[in-house]
Amino acid sequence: MKKLLPLLSMALLFGKAHAQLTPFEQSTDKNTTATYAEVMAHYPKLVKQFPQQVKLFNYGSTDAGKPLTLVVLSKDGNFDPTKIKQQNKRVILINNGIHPGEPEGIDASMMLVRDMLKKKQLPNDVVVCFIALYNIDGSLNRGQSRVSQNGPRAYGFRGNYRNLDLNRDFIKADSRNALAFLQILNTWQPEVFLDNHASNGSDYQYVMTLIETQKDKQHPILAEYTAKTLSPKLYKRMEKSGYEMIPYVESLKRSPDSGIVAFLETPRFSTGHTVQHNIISYVTETHMLKPYDKKVYATYEFMHHLIDVCQRDAKQIGELKHKADEQVTQQKTFALTWALDEQKFNNITFKGYEAGYKNSDISGLPRLYYDRAKPWTKTIKYYNTYKATLTADKPVAYVVPQAWGKIIDLFKLNKVAMKRLKHDTTLNVQTYYITDYKTVPRPYEGHYLHSGVQLNVVNNNKIKFYEGDYVVYTNQPINRYIVETLEPQAVDSFFAWNFFDSMLSQKEHYSDYVFEDIAAQYLKAHPELQQKLDKEKERNPQLAKSAGAQLEFVYKNSPFYENTYLRYPVARLLTDTKLDLQ
Repeated sequence: MKKLLPLLSMALLFGKAHAQLTPFEQSTDKNTTATYAEVMAHYPKLVKQFPQQVKLFNYGSTDAGKPLTLVVLSKDGNFDPTKIKQQNKRVILINNGIHPGEPEGIDASMMLVRDMLKKKQLPNDVVVCFIALYNIDGSLNRGQSRVSQNGPRAYGFRGNYRNLDLNRDFIKADSRNALAFLQILNTWQPEVFLDNHASNGSDYQYVMTLIETQKDKQHPILAEYTAKTLSPKLYKRMEKSGYEMIPYVESLKRSPDSGIVAFLETPRFSTGHTVQHNIISYVTETHMLKPYDKKVYATYEFMHHLIDVCQRDAKQIGELKHKADEQVTQQKTFALTWALDEQKFNNITFKGYEAGYKNSDISGLPRLYYDRAKPWTKTIKYYNTYKATLTADKPVAYVVPQAWGKIIDLFKLNKVAMKRLKHDTTLNVQTYYITDYKTVPRPYEGHYLHSGVQLNVVNNNKIKFYEGDYVVYTNQPINRYIVETLEPQAVDSFFAWNFFDSMLSQKEHYSDYVFEDIAAQYLKAHPELQQKLDKEKERNPQLAKSAGAQLEFVYKNSPFYENTYLRYPVARLLTDTKLDLQ
């Protein structure tokens, strides 16, 4: 018997090694998440066991100096993105650990990849790509900073090495992490995208909530399939798995009783950016106060069901994506800003906890709390209708001066087709002059965001462009990205994120005592301007009282005034002009 015990122990150890348990599974209380080193040790072992079905790819270098690792599962062993498209297979891209304090997806994916390989459950018509851990920088900064959360025991920090929230970085791409993500996204061109998160906010009974691309912002063809087929199926399957879902809880007022509002993911967010590529997109949001093991298993189940349903509907999803791309290529008008329509809502069943107020032990003043001893089920309002508050008609093409190098680099990463002028060329274009805008008083993610942009539109403006400047035609499936970044009034445009701030400052002016004589001579030579000045003084008594203001009026209405001041540098070509292009 004594001889058998070591053999039995060895057999048990061999079984565990073969199963390759994750740090989460090995912990007795299931309240542990893998470190970055443990994640990076896990997947190469799977590649050794299943070299034909799983492969690792490294992209770029994150701000922490480490590459972004993509884990790819392919049943037939084809890991060439171009050939995968030729085979008419779908691609699902799953992102994990964008906020390392919300690591459920990291642990769930480690288990799911292993189980799909071990149980031979890889789909026939779907290639699944997992970003093993996106915010490597934050993951290395391990601690307990997310204080309102119930587990895991230790986890990474929300900000990356540059203290950026990476889920606000997709459109501006300040981090190397985002640049690597864009390379992955545009290399593998997924039809479906998932970003795994954990929520904060109200308390309620659900472990899992879900953000799906807001229906009014998604392409109508994809929105109909998502709303009527894919999402309902996922909700039913999750309920059957023991993890009943509800839409992400963003309360209209203080608590869910007042109704909940569909989240509007603008392009700064991962799914707001992927929708510009006509990709069906989801965000899982497990509840912060539920035990960590339930959050991990709920995320595991959701990914499993998503992959399964996408396998079932692989052909249909491919056809819908193709149709959406075709229609966006021809689309004329694009929404730039959105607002919630509070007059429209659906009634949904919601399971919450009674909210109330009691005196704070700290301040003695009333504080909000939820009483888990008093669960309730009520019908509440779900506000899921947004209306476009501002739109723009696309031009035939945008002309982007090569000086704006970051824009050109981002367009290249996003597979935007561009041509270049062969020679210096003067073009008759439509230009914008910025007449007003608002700027936040404090920086947000490293930027002073602009909003409320007002424009003076000038048609038939003759502007000189130089050899090598870029012409971006708007006959592409990526039109939404092009228009929403280059139209300065769009909520997450490049203008909003300060890409063009240098054109907001004046470079030339005058010495008043010198310009007095020049202005007087100019008014004598141009009596029509003298008449214009006189009329303006009659209309505006303050102008009549100010010598400096009158001198400035003459300057601004003369050819001496710099015509590039406040002129938005990206021009709009409104006619299909024959150009000499590289």
